[in-house]
Amino acid sequence: MNKPPLIILSGPTATGKTDLSVLFAMQHDLEIVSADSAQVYKGMYIGSAKINPDEKKGIPHHLIDVCDISEDYSAFRFKEMAEEAVSGIYERGKIPLVVGGTGFYIQALLKGVNFDDDGPDEEYRNSLQKTADEKGITFLHDMLKQIDPASADKIPEGNVKRVIRALEYHHLTGKRISEHNEEESKRESKYNFAYFVLIDDRELMYERIDKRVDKMVDSGLEEEVRKLLKNGADPSSTAMQAIGYKEMIPYINGEYSLEEAIYQIKLRTRHFAKRQVTWYKREPDVIYIRRGDFAGDNSKMAEFMYRECVKRGILNE
Repeated sequence: MNKPPLIILSGPTATGKTDLSVLFAMQHDLEIVSADSAQVYKGMYIGSAKINPDEKKGIPHHLIDVCDISEDYSAFRFKEMAEEAVSGIYERGKIPLVVGGTGFYIQALLKGVNFDDDGPDEEYRNSLQKTADEKGITFLHDMLKQIDPASADKIPEGNVKRVIRALEYHHLTGKRISEHNEEESKRESKYNFAYFVLIDDRELMYERIDKRVDKMVDSGLEEEVRKLLKNGADPSSTAMQAIGYKEMIPYINGEYSLEEAIYQIKLRTRHFAKRQVTWYKREPDVIYIRRGDFAGDNSKMAEFMYRECVKRGILNE
């Protein structure tokens, strides 16, 4: 029980993690570390559903607005930055609350996932990108299917950077990245942790996704994407592959209508939420918070979280 305490609140997109996390942090004097792959970027507010200053209620938030749009952000970089943030929180005598829906980021921090290999092979990586450009993303994804079917099942073909990373890992090590990830997931955590996952009925979740996307569009998502592009954002960059941004670019380029862009954002967000749910089912230590069991009441859900943390010696009675 000498392990440092860590609380995690994850779950599929649009389940209400932000409001619950702020309430819980206020109640127990916690600091929040974001495990979101889009909110880390400056200039990406509407499409990332980034928490605004008023919503923070004075709670310190880390790993939000810390990367330029041109920078790559990965699980490896998240782990480094999150460990630094967590260390600072402990020095201030507080407990970190990690909040976000990127399961692999959380696993990297929680289990201390090892990303070591022989370093990037820029020449090979560039050749794969060229293959994708010339022969299409489906061709590249089929290459992954041949060497690592398990990874191909988990990585959508549209996520070219992750497909390339999986192929590059096999090229460098001779091993499948799916097997590596499986091995790493079995590591024992150095933290005394409570890993909460906020979920809801699928249809209700999909309804909230649709409403969130409509709100983003009404709030100026198109203008935000246009501004990013005008300021030099590369459409193929890691940041601009985020859902909401990636789908707006073809509309802005005149390739399809606004209605089609909105449809694609909603569809892709639903698919993403479904993959998130699948990820959590594989995680052995999660504590589910089912919104329906609490009638969506954040106070009741926060009380449940508190009781579970007390059981584990993370918070005091």
